[in-house]
Amino acid sequence: MKKITRTIQELVENSLFKGKIVIIYGARQVGKTTLVKDIIEKYSENSVYFNCDEPDIRMMLTDKTSTEIKAFLGDKKFVVLDEAQRIKNIGITLKLIADNFPDIQVIATGSSSFELSNKIAEPLTGRKYEFYLYPFSWEELDQKFSDLESQRLLESRLITGMYPEIVFGKEVERNLKNLATSYSYKDVLEYQNIKNPEVLEKILQALALQIGNEVSYNELASLVGVDKVTVSNYIQILEKAFIIFRLKPFSRNLRNELKKLRKIYFYDNGIRNALINNLNPLSLRQDTGALWENFLISERLKRNNNNGSDRNVYFWRTTAGQEIDYLEDFEGGVDGYEFKWKRDKFKIPKVFVTAYPESQVKLINKENFREFVT
Repeated sequence: MKKITRTIQELVENSLFKGKIVIIYGARQVGKTTLVKDIIEKYSENSVYFNCDEPDIRMMLTDKTSTEIKAFLGDKKFVVLDEAQRIKNIGITLKLIADNFPDIQVIATGSSSFELSNKIAEPLTGRKYEFYLYPFSWEELDQKFSDLESQRLLESRLITGMYPEIVFGKEVERNLKNLATSYSYKDVLEYQNIKNPEVLEKILQALALQIGNEVSYNELASLVGVDKVTVSNYIQILEKAFIIFRLKPFSRNLRNELKKLRKIYFYDNGIRNALINNLNPLSLRQDTGALWENFLISERLKRNNNNGSDRNVYFWRTTAGQEIDYLEDFEGGVDGYEFKWKRDKFKIPKVFVTAYPESQVKLINKENFREFVT
């Protein structure tokens, strides 16, 4: 089977041996280990890989002096610390390496940014480059599948998602449910010793049923049976575990534009569908439009991230219900996109055109979506 090269690999490699620690974040099972091992192969003679889930590795790198760290690493010039958040005080360890051994390149990976980023934020100020790895993107899968094959697989990707194990593995339904439960919950439940998986599951399921709609934390709290602060905290944790992301409302000129509510999407359609136990084909679903919207926005975010394109992203809606699904604010211009699975026409809200006359709004459907996601 042809190996799929991850798009961020070139960005990562261009950042090596420039006196910075390289950090790669990403959910479990998205391919971080495969990526770093592909990179380390090019430096095999002077490189070493450590799995920080191993207790002896954690012990050898916890609360050590620079002399002890150098003795442990020996003459290696390229070091990978996989799941580095497992090392206590990892930020100090990485700072010591960066300050004392600038000729040693370290790549540290983490499957939960709430752990790793919190531990390295202050010690590694000015000493790191950060990257994010997500499930396969449509652009990456184009390396393996022809246009015709990809078009035929579009519906299944809307339903089962783009995790490597799901795209190329067997027992898709079983593996997807494992991803949506054990893997997704592992880091979240460990963080700050959260002891209530039932609440977490209810919040995730409620969010899964609301994709494409504005989310009220008050309504969510009432539905789940907890307070608003708990809902907000759980959502932040789920974001930092790379399960969901928020889209803010765009508001610049109009008094009646939404300013507070957020939309929440899942990084992967398959995880979302497994959480609500619905892997039915599109012909048996009532949520095709929501799936299409979630898929396109998540794929667009992957595309922008993988190619180093930093854009502010929003949705637009007025209190009267006029809306545009997705906006990008980039280099002073605002581009809008409306997502329809089958429709080939839509009407741009007049109030938006009047308020933002320089903006362009485009319809994205299953006939032209490739140009949006690649």
